[in-house]
Amino acid sequence: MTPSADTTWRSMTPDDLAGVMTLTARAHPDYMEDLAVFEERLKLAPDGCFSLVRDKEVLGYLISHPWQGLVSPPLNTLLHALPDKADSWYIHDLALSPTVRGRGFAQQALLLAEHIARKHKLHLLLLTSTRHAIGFWQKAGFTDAPTNKAEQAVLASYDAQARLLYRAIS
Repeated sequence: MTPSADTTWRSMTPDDLAGVMTLTARAHPDYMEDLAVFEERLKLAPDGCFSLVRDKEVLGYLISHPWQGLVSPPLNTLLHALPDKADSWYIHDLALSPTVRGRGFAQQALLLAEHIARKHKLHLLLLTSTRHAIGFWQKAGFTDAPTNKAEQAVLASYDAQARLLYRAIS
């Protein structure tokens, strides 16, 4: 199924955050993060934050930002600043309402992330996958990244099966 013209990705605004919080509560009830985390990511990397909207309703979102190294941010943690010398583009979260899943919007979000990464001259997408989403990310071409003890501790803040995944982009 193809995306519909009345539902589109656009740059996220602070006004979208109430809808983002509503959606994250439905999509990720086991991985809730404080509003402050989303506010901070939007402030630090506005060019990596997008909302999928129909009329004024948030039906999806992508939160992403520059990152460095292979130790991802723990769940529900403020960054305070982005790294000075990023080597990857980190997908913090991608969520879609069940009403729009299976219609190509996730693929569009990944293309947005790739586009922004290239603008920053970065050629690697990185993310932490929860146990529920590993199959989705693998189908999208992501594979396991090497991990160390520090990253394994971060992954445990999500769940016991969480994995650090990456995908090169050209």
